[in-house]
Formats: sequence, C-alpha cells, structure tokens
Amino acid sequence: MDPGINRLKTWVLIAALGGLFVVIGSFWGAQGAVLGLGIALVFNVAMYWWSGSIAVRTTHSRPVTEQEYPELYRIVRELAAADHLPMPQIYVSDMTQPNAFATGRNPENAKVAVTKGILQILDEHELRGVLAHELSHVANRDILVSSIAAAIGMAITFLARFAFWFGDDDNANPFLLLAAWIFAPIAAAIIQMAVSRSREYQADESGSYLSRDPEALASALRKLDGAVRAVPPPASVSPAEAHLFIMNPLAGLRGGGMANLFSTHPPTAKRIERLDAIALQLRGGSPIGS
Repeated sequence: MDPGINRLKTWVLIAALGGLFVVIGSFWGAQGAVLGLGIALVFNVAMYWWSGSIAVRTTHSRPVTEQEYPELYRIVRELAAADHLPMPQIYVSDMTQPNAFATGRNPENAKVAVTKGILQILDEHELRGVLAHELSHVANRDILVSSIAAAIGMAITFLARFAFWFGDDDNANPFLLLAAWIFAPIAAAIIQMAVSRSREYQADESGSYLSRDPEALASALRKLDGAVRAVPPPASVSPAEAHLFIMNPLAGLRGGGMANLFSTHPPTAKRIERLDAIALQLRGGSPIGS
C-alpha cells in the first residue's frame, strides 16, 4: 500500500476525532465546543507520540533482550535486514493465546510483539512467516494508522460506556444511553474505514515474498485459527485493538456482538488460498491472478 495513502488516513482520523469532540462539546454551548477542541488537540498529540504503546500495555508485553530470546532476535534481524528496515524493538507478552502484532508511529520506532502462546505452538519456519508478516506492516507503513485507529476506537468506546456510569438501570439518563448505542457503531465504522481487510492480505503477500516461504505462513495461520478460537480471549484486549493482531484475538467469542462490529480480519481460509497461489508462483507455476 502506498505510504502516502496511510498518511492521509492518519490525518483524516485525527481530524475526524477532533470534529467529534467539538460536536459533543457543542451540546453544552460555545464554551463546550472550545473545550472539546482543546481536549481533541491534547488527545491527538498524545495519540501520535504514544499510540504505539497502547497494544504493548494492554497485552502486558515487555521488552526482551537477545540473551533471553536469541532465536527470536535472529529471525527478526535477518528479516529486517532483508527488507532494509531498522531493527525494531522486540516484546514478548505473557498472553497464553497465540498471537503477534506490530505497532509504532514509524519504522524507526516500530515494536514487534509475540505472545508466549505463539512461541509454544509454531516451529521456526512458521514463526518466521508470522514475523515477516508483521515486518511487512512496518514496511507498508500500516502501523501508525493502525495504532491511531485503535486509540480512537478505544476513546469513543469509552465515551459510550461512560453513559452507563450515570445512575442504575431504573434511573439511567436516556440521552446518555442513546449516545452509548450511537458511539459504539461510530467507533467500529472508524476502525473499519481506516483498517481495511486488504492490509492483512497485503501483509500476507509482502511477508511471503520477504520470507520466501508462503507455505510456512499458511501453516501458521491454520494453527493460529484453531488455537485462538480454543483459548479464551484476553480480558485486557479491547475490540478496538483487535485489528492490530495477525489473528483476531476475539475470534473465540460466541454470539458476535461488539467483537463483530470491529471485525477487520479476512477469513483465514481466504488468506490461506491466496498464500497457496503465491507458493505456486514462487515454484514457477502459474502467476497469481492467471
């Protein structure tokens, strides 16, 4: 994906959030609108500088040293060098659910994180395929817009949930309850607008060419799809952050609900089908799309 498009998406998201805070503030008159604008400016600056840390904090990930995880460092270093990227910071999460994500405002400040769960179920080739996918997000400049989208989605969802803090079920503010029903879908729409399923397909494709092993990534996705559905979703991960991961961490939730609103991952079977086509091309078979 053209990095310029992602930069445009970032500014659109920031402007949209600012406008939303102004509109909400205007319910309390001109002073409220000005206050809303001020809050939006502070929030936007904070998002740009610190949005990359959101997923790291909510997944309880910690930076690890090369002495702790030498194989992980070796794989990431080789892939980063092959893609002419700076070496990212490496994090490991205590989450038992197998997953991985990349975040940060630019390649120079990128963070790549894996969970302990994924390190337990993938072999080296599969892990390499997953890490190539995540580094492709970095190279494609997906990570800033993804991190900011997560921050915005969480902020709007918080505003929606805030409505339920006023009174009990018998003494609820009807306006605020209505706002809760309105803001949550808005947050979902913003996430889906900014982070389309095409970015996952693109990272799968770019990562396959980077690792030269699309079959390993396909094998990893098969394992992750089953494991993510079998392991309870981490309580600390918000639906607004689900798009950051290689596999939707909330896929195991029954009944859909809010998790479906924020669904941004394409079907695993479709991803594997496309990876199989790339593998055929790399073996000298028919080109993709022929």
